Amino acid sequence: MRRLAFLFRPGWVILALLVAVFAYLCFSVLAPWQLGKNSTTEHRNQLIEDSLKSDPVPAEELLGPGKPETGDEWRLVTVTGHYLANSDVLVRLRSHDGTPAYEVLTPFALNDGRAVLVDRGFLDAVEGTKPPAVAAAPTQQVTLDGRIRKSEGSDPDKKPIFEDGFRQVYSIDPQQVSQVLNTALLGGYIQLTDDQAGGFAPVPLPQLDAGPYLSYGLQWLAFGVMAPLGLAYFVRAELLERRKNRGASPEPAPAPVTKEDKLADRYGRRG
Repeated sequence: MRRLAFLFRPGWVILALLVAVFAYLCFSVLAPWQLGKNSTTEHRNQLIEDSLKSDPVPAEELLGPGKPETGDEWRLVTVTGHYLANSDVLVRLRSHDGTPAYEVLTPFALNDGRAVLVDRGFLDAVEGTKPPAVAAAPTQQVTLDGRIRKSEGSDPDKKPIFEDGFRQVYSIDPQQVSQVLNTALLGGYIQLTDDQAGGFAPVPLPQLDAGPYLSYGLQWLAFGVMAPLGLAYFVRAELLERRKNRGASPEPAPAPVTKEDKLADRYGRRG
């Protein structure tokens, strides 16, 4: 144990604590975070791929209390009814083809009397960030094609605002929009596909690739393993260095020069 006494010095203790905390974060926070994002992305991609192979179904089958379910997101659906007049809400801080844009949300009344929120697509901002003029949606009966989407949720710190003549929100949350418009809306919303009545530039589908999350997750796991191994390497190197220093014999000190040695050296050279 005396050989390991140096490990209780403050510098080594602090280093060991830092390595332990880092390894713990790698295994319990950082790696699960990235691997979880990878699983979520793979699940989303599978739902989109399945929807591309399926025929549209009436949205009423997937809408209702507690719906849409997670497995129904991205499903192609059709809805028949009419847009509600003067009910547009803009989603702020969006980007379309790399430029600032707004998404236009408008409630859509179904033939059974219920209403669902419809994402009509993108409109590019004007003068940098200001909302553009929004063409009114047709109020006659129409049939729309779109995709079922789940609510994005809302940030309680980002309240809806009224600015530049428009009601505006920061995310697509049917419950929040329902409160803004004082209109009952079903859960989830419908994201229009191309060439739909009242539609603008459609919101594109996400890229169907898993992204770098799996690689990042594995890297954090590797870092969590390498950190303790690195500490063990430095401990071993310190032990070897200390053993080497203990094994090296010191050089003998030179013998003191006596008076006789000096006389002998002097007369010896003369002789």
